[in-house]
Order: sequence, then C-alpha cells, then structure tokens
Amino acid sequence: MDAITQVWSEGDAVGRAVALMLLLMSIGAWVVIFWKAWLITRARRDLREGTAVFWRAPDLGSAQQALQAVDREGVLLPLVEAARQSVTAGTLEARANTEAQLTRRLRDSLHGVLARLQAGQVLLASVGAVAPFVGLFGTVWGIYHAMITISSEGSASLDKVAGPVGEALIMTAAGLAVAIPAVLAYNVFGKFVSACEADLEGFAHDLRETLLSDASQG
Repeated sequence: MDAITQVWSEGDAVGRAVALMLLLMSIGAWVVIFWKAWLITRARRDLREGTAVFWRAPDLGSAQQALQAVDREGVLLPLVEAARQSVTAGTLEARANTEAQLTRRLRDSLHGVLARLQAGQVLLASVGAVAPFVGLFGTVWGIYHAMITISSEGSASLDKVAGPVGEALIMTAAGLAVAIPAVLAYNVFGKFVSACEADLEGFAHDLRETLLSDASQG
C-alpha cells in the first residue's frame, strides 16, 4: 500500500490517469462478475426447474402460468409467449406457412434471451485484453518519468534507479491483477452461457415439434 501511495504521489498526470483507468476497469469488471454470477446461477436453476414444470403441465396455457412462478429470469417464458403469439392478418408474416411463422418467432425470442445472458461478456473480454497493455504503458511511462527525474538530479547510482523503476513496474502488476479475473470470469461465464444456449435450443425445438404436431392433429 505504501508503494502504491508513493507511486501516486510521485507520478505525473499521465501516470495517475493510467492508474485511474486501471481502477475503473477493475471496478467495472468486478461489478459485472458479481452481477453475471447471480444472473446465470438463477437462470440455470430457472431453466432446469422451468423445463420440468412446463412439460408436466396438461396444456400450453397451464404451462405458461406454471412457468410464471419459477422462471424468475425469464429464460423460458419468452419462448412460450412467442409460440402463443397471434399473427396479424394482411402482413408478410401471415403469408408464410404456420411452420415458418413459428420457427421465426421462436428464433427471435431465443436470440433475445441469449443476448441478455451474454450481456457483460464484451466488457470482460475487453478488460482482459486491454488491461495488461494499459499497465505496460504505465510502466514504460513511469520508467521514463523516473529516468528524467534521475537525470535532472545528476545521479544514476543503483539506489537512485532501483526505487523509481521498481515503483513503475507496479503498473504492470496492476494491469495483470485487473486482467486475470476478467479473463477467468469470461471463460467460466461463456461455458455456462453455452450450456444454457444448448438447453434453450433443445426446449425451443421440442416446443416447436409439439405445437406443429398438435396443429396437424387438430
């Protein structure tokens, strides 16, 4: 902590701007990490419980009502609502056959659910990719600033160089400290979102086949 305080007090405007940028990146990444951990945990539970509740229902209306009690994050309800959506007469959508209409509505709804589950992934990827280079820039600038200060004092002994250079290297460590959690979280959340995507696609396919089967029998 003393080293960080000293780096801040002895740094110039550029060094402080780099430090603030890394701090904001870290705060933003951790906010997204905690929020997505909460969101995906609930979504996976809703998906598991909601699927079971849905297929135990006697009809589509009852299934939708049952989902409203367990689908807190709205991962399945949008698909069911899209499947039950009526088509406006006289539109291009109405000119397509029933199978194509249902497929398009389910696809669009699925994309909306996945977009919400994937929210924040771009920020985590960006922080993971950019933070090390921001830290490296801070290190290079800090070393340059330290060398200028040492040359102005007219002394380049080891004890004069080691301190400022070592403090500048803290920026590299700070960049890695910001990037590593973001990269790990991005990979973990990406795996969970992919699993949810596979389950949602399976549910949408089964729902489509069931409704088309009912329509053909009716």
